[in-house]
Amino acid sequence: MSKILRVNMTNLTAKLEDVPSKYRLMGGRGLTSAVTSDEVPPTCHPLGPNNKVTYAPGIVTGSGAPTAGRLSIGAKSPLTGTIKESNAGGIAADKLARIGIKAIIVEGQPKEKGKFWVLKVDKSGAELMPAAAEWVGKGLYEAYPKMLKKFGDKVGIISIGVAGEKLMAMSGICVNDPENRPSRYAGRGGLGAVMGSKGLKAIVVDDAGGASLALANKEAFDTGRKKMTDALLQHDITKPGGALNTYGTAVCVAVINEAGALPTRNFSSGRFEGASKISGEMINETCKKRGGVGMTGHRCSPGCIIQCSNVYPKEDGTELVSCQEYESLWSFGANCGIDSLDVIGELIRLCNDYGVDTIEAGATIGVAMEAGLAKFGDGKKAVELMHEIGKGTLLGHILGGGTALTADTFGVVRCPTVKRQAMPAYEPRAIKGIGVTYATSTMGADHTAGYTIAPEIFGVSGKVDQFIVEKADMSRNFQYVTAFLDATGHCLFVSFAILDIASGLEGMVEECNGVLGTNWTVDDIGRIGGDIVKKERAFNEAAGFAKVDDRVPEFMKYEKLPPHNVVFDVPDEVLDKVHNP
Repeated sequence: MSKILRVNMTNLTAKLEDVPSKYRLMGGRGLTSAVTSDEVPPTCHPLGPNNKVTYAPGIVTGSGAPTAGRLSIGAKSPLTGTIKESNAGGIAADKLARIGIKAIIVEGQPKEKGKFWVLKVDKSGAELMPAAAEWVGKGLYEAYPKMLKKFGDKVGIISIGVAGEKLMAMSGICVNDPENRPSRYAGRGGLGAVMGSKGLKAIVVDDAGGASLALANKEAFDTGRKKMTDALLQHDITKPGGALNTYGTAVCVAVINEAGALPTRNFSSGRFEGASKISGEMINETCKKRGGVGMTGHRCSPGCIIQCSNVYPKEDGTELVSCQEYESLWSFGANCGIDSLDVIGELIRLCNDYGVDTIEAGATIGVAMEAGLAKFGDGKKAVELMHEIGKGTLLGHILGGGTALTADTFGVVRCPTVKRQAMPAYEPRAIKGIGVTYATSTMGADHTAGYTIAPEIFGVSGKVDQFIVEKADMSRNFQYVTAFLDATGHCLFVSFAILDIASGLEGMVEECNGVLGTNWTVDDIGRIGGDIVKKERAFNEAAGFAKVDDRVPEFMKYEKLPPHNVVFDVPDEVLDKVHNP
């Protein structure tokens, strides 16, 4: 029987509780958002004692379902002020599920400020222990090996870096990958700062003696797993040797650049002349040329079929970083005018080391370049600015506060944020549907909230013109389906296959039925996902957000974006129809 582990950082206790009946059918984002909605006052300070941070594996995580190793983390965001869920790959979610932990809820704050603790969780229970001095104030590439030496190299580690310790609003929460790198991030929304405000440096998960998730209906699960697996193995984007497996998520660089929608030099253009130098094709070519540890087709979590990660090598074949993801290399690449994979790789490595979100960090440095702190294309200065964050200088704290804070501080008008969260690597003026999602997501600008890029650019589930403005229904449907998918624990990238192959979508639902004993059908996806989004919207409304917050930045309405010379011309009435049809 699964349990909820409640950790009180004020009295330093950790106790197991039965799962309330209202949470029995939930997992992942569905559960984290429910706990936040039920237990966190919407108007509380995100870094104060009344916020809580929840960690939850997906519904089917730990069951052997393919590509289903995501860990959802939820709280009120210090970056946006909204409810927030961010999820990560890595090995910890699977391990939590295998020892029967449905969720960890961390509440309260230590009486002794500035002291950090580690939560050790295993099959027998949990305990809090003081974090060793050698784990705190250090880069994660230094701290993780030391924690692994203490707890063994088979554990999952969920940890913050120095940015989280310093309560920076762009700080993320890191999970080790299958090779124990500190590289898989729940990056968005500043949840690392919430964890840091609790005095919690790390959660260590030891699943020794654990077992696969119990199934209520093995036949239904096996049927669903086969359908899902077959779909992933058949689809051109997700199959072995397919686009994601061969080139990684950076396969998007050339495609989005060609579409005139690759945000360049702080969203001043939709095309980057150096795109071919930072593409997935170039990553693949470089890995082959340099050899050594370099590889594409790397998995970020157990049981992943798609394997879209990579290990990027230095010139001598030793490791520079894993992983050069599309969003990360775009934010430091095209967005900052940098066309060197080596420089971008170093910047991503620093994000991993300091514990910050690569999207927010790259967008922030883009704004800093706009402000004159560096010139676009100056990789050396970009690295220096990242070190300011790591050192926690005054400038580092401004940058570590994110894109909007940096723009406010230096008077930059072109600030590409919604609800103070930086936009990812798709220009909403050139791809209208993703702009609708950015504007109306419950969590600030976020492509993963409703990836309309699938039909608008890739033609998945049918091709849709990227310039059409009437996309309220499409964005809403994608937001609802995504919320359900986030609840299952599957990676977002399974959506390419299941949106094109109906049996794959059926399989995802049948997997859930097999675990939970439910009788859901595909028709229930929108209802369940919609309930999650509506709960998140209710939290935000109680926190003071209104429809005027569901808007893109003003400059996008009057600055024409080359090469198509378009503005964001989606009427406010369309944006308002997304959640009020």
